Amino acid sequence: MNPIAIHWFRRDLRLEDNAALYHALKSGYPVLGLFIFDRNILDKLHDKRDRRVHFIYQEIKRLKHELEQLGSTLIVRYGLPEEVWISILKEYHVARVFANRDYEPYAQQRDRMIYTLLLSNGIKFSGYKDHVIFEKEEILKDNGQPYTVYTPYSRKWKEKLSDFYLNSYPTTAYLNQLYKTKPLPLLSLSEIGFIETQYEYPSREINTAIIANYHKTRDFPAVNGTTRLSVHLRFGTISIRKLAHIALHTNEKYLNELIWRDFYQMILYHFPFIHEKAFKPEYDNIKWENNEDHFKAWCEGQTGYPIIDAGMRELNTTGFMHNRVRMIVSSFLTKHLLIDWRWGERYFAEKLLDYEMGSNVGGWQWAAGSGNDAAPYFRIFNPQLQTDKFDKQYEYIKKWVPEYNSAQYPQPLVDHSFARNRAIERYKAALEKK
Repeated sequence: MNPIAIHWFRRDLRLEDNAALYHALKSGYPVLGLFIFDRNILDKLHDKRDRRVHFIYQEIKRLKHELEQLGSTLIVRYGLPEEVWISILKEYHVARVFANRDYEPYAQQRDRMIYTLLLSNGIKFSGYKDHVIFEKEEILKDNGQPYTVYTPYSRKWKEKLSDFYLNSYPTTAYLNQLYKTKPLPLLSLSEIGFIETQYEYPSREINTAIIANYHKTRDFPAVNGTTRLSVHLRFGTISIRKLAHIALHTNEKYLNELIWRDFYQMILYHFPFIHEKAFKPEYDNIKWENNEDHFKAWCEGQTGYPIIDAGMRELNTTGFMHNRVRMIVSSFLTKHLLIDWRWGERYFAEKLLDYEMGSNVGGWQWAAGSGNDAAPYFRIFNPQLQTDKFDKQYEYIKKWVPEYNSAQYPQPLVDHSFARNRAIERYKAALEKK
């Protein structure tokens, strides 16, 4: 049996401009691709029509087809990673393993386990940066500590940026190094316990016109003014380097959004506790109301605040929510309803197609005031003022809340002035605790 290298696809579901795949193809060994539907993740998903799983499945099918057009194939398995790897090592003579790094706590734990397993079999497991422009300790303060405030981080990020960091990996020039073999069968979606959804996913084509006008259109949810590429960045079906290169030469406001993403991935790497605890520990003293009926109404888009309800219904229907509206609904849950930000973060984690722990936790802690670079606790969005400013004609609201202004529409769960004053008092009391 001839030795081969395996490229383990995870959040990098593409052949073009793929860091670890490039290094695998240059390793001197024929390269075979592997994707694992991880039971540790999938078995926790209660909704068997999960759009993300269906999206991944479609992209895996596309990737497998592309590899088979080149005379190779993709191994696709469902199981616990360690068990899958033990099986792979019995079936193939694996000399090297390549993968792109993932910074979420579970992914790091998984990779340490597989690293140990492969090492015990005399196999080197190499990881590469592909998911972000700058990772880990690449952007640090002058004293060697990680930044916890975005603005100075972004300044240093832009100072360090050069063509070197944006150059694409010429993987397509080396695809003749793929392991030549017959196509392998593909698991069906039902074999991994899921059902197809009828949702039409955002295109992975990059719309440069939207990026060019992003600074003008990004805040208006009724307008097609954002790229909708976040799901493709999440699963690596497009290259962050390609997108950042376009943004650098087209629209600084859009580039700043990509920098926020790097920032939150860096924060998660250095402070992995943030998905469970407040970054500022004193904020864990807040006495939350955690009214389950109010939470249910928020989840279902029945709060009596139309901009909130429109956002939640968009999320529940499509798996997407406009970024401006994400800020409004998360502020409403934590400040107006005084419900623990972790409840909202978990709900978004279940529903968002583009869910990334770093950005999602960062966004929720920002809204709750507890994050590393958060809005001050007394900054409380007024849903009506936000509507007047960003959905003046009620186009977005009418699309998702057609019964608005009718007898069927619920009364507001809480009065804005009462909720605002209660939140300020509750937060103040928590922060004064020693």
